Amino acid sequence: METGSLWMAWQADLESVILLIAIQSVYLLGVGPLRQRNNWAEDVDPRQIATFTLGVLVIFIALASPIHVVSENYLFSVHMLQHVLLTLVAPPLMVRGIPDWLMRPLLRPNWSFKVARALTHPIGAFLAFNIVFSIWHIPALYNASLTNHGIHIAEHIMMISTAILMWWPLTSTMPELPRVSYPMRIMYLFGLSVAQLIVFGALTFAGEPIYGFYVDAPRISFMTALTDQQIGAVIMKVGGGLLFLGLLIVTFYRWYGEEERTRKAHRRQRNYPTSLEDTPT
Repeated sequence: METGSLWMAWQADLESVILLIAIQSVYLLGVGPLRQRNNWAEDVDPRQIATFTLGVLVIFIALASPIHVVSENYLFSVHMLQHVLLTLVAPPLMVRGIPDWLMRPLLRPNWSFKVARALTHPIGAFLAFNIVFSIWHIPALYNASLTNHGIHIAEHIMMISTAILMWWPLTSTMPELPRVSYPMRIMYLFGLSVAQLIVFGALTFAGEPIYGFYVDAPRISFMTALTDQQIGAVIMKVGGGLLFLGLLIVTFYRWYGEEERTRKAHRRQRNYPTSLEDTPT
């Protein structure tokens, strides 16, 4: 295939398409017929449907567009772009798009709620995602995922699943499994921004390419395998770092705004009478 046509090639794996259609179908069934039949809610916010659907669409683009074709056969840097979409873009959209009442029936069994609470605890979610992410970048496993389709599917499922857990403490819509407090959110985001420094450093400062698959891959750009690896590390780290830094700043200002509103409310309570007895005559 010519280099130019590679960037126009859409190639979807049947398993990925079936799984994404199943996920979207179950979601629409839940927010539609099942909601009405079981009286889970009077209506559903169309913005949540759009948000969840956008998350599924991002996964489809990552797994079926030229990004997938190039990342799976030629360039590590494009593979890192694919992982950014799969772990940092799609999961928070999907979590925000799930209404709390849709999750609640799944958590009614006591054991189910305990498992969900443990999995979405910020420490557990943080460790699960970063351990899975780091393990899959071990050269033997990474190369195996590129030469064995089943292993590659397992890699993506594990990354997306643990990314959903990682995003839950930041984007949850459920009071039962809530978002963490503002101070905890800031610490959590800071931790996420530095958690992958070891992987980033290993990829960036290696004297030679780490992944043999991309060394042997045909060259479709000006980049050597080592340059491709270094650019991929920058995409991974800078993409995630900028996102988490931006969210940290937004979180700080929201926290500050909430504290300021609380202080103003307290001042009003002190400065104005609260009952007729306090009113001067």
